[in-house]
Amino acid sequence: MAKPEFSVSVAVRALPEQSNPDAGQYAFAYTVTIVNSGDIAAQLIARHWVITDANGHTEEVRGLAVVGHQPLLKPEEEFEYTSWTRIATPNGTMRGTFFCMSEDARPFDVPIAEFGLTLASTLH
Repeated sequence: MAKPEFSVSVAVRALPEQSNPDAGQYAFAYTVTIVNSGDIAAQLIARHWVITDANGHTEEVRGLAVVGHQPLLKPEEEFEYTSWTRIATPNGTMRGTFFCMSEDARPFDVPIAEFGLTLASTLH
């Protein structure tokens, strides 16, 4: 039986021009690459992000689509998008889940491993 499967990688960069440390605002861009690593076409339907700053404050973001798209990916196809977030500390983390649907109408979740949101200037 054909199996739906997506793999996800994330690259992060700080956005100093969108940050205001005096106001406790640190912005980060993240580029997500989604690859259909299964053997059946599937569509990304919705997302759920958990964003946590260094003080332990957590924000959850849920919604349909990613940057206005619900890409349908055939096997081996990929979709990449860039978005951003802002947290109150120079360091934090993000993790999440994509809700997807295979072309034969089987729902599946794609976990997105936790990744760091870190200003290079705060590393020792």
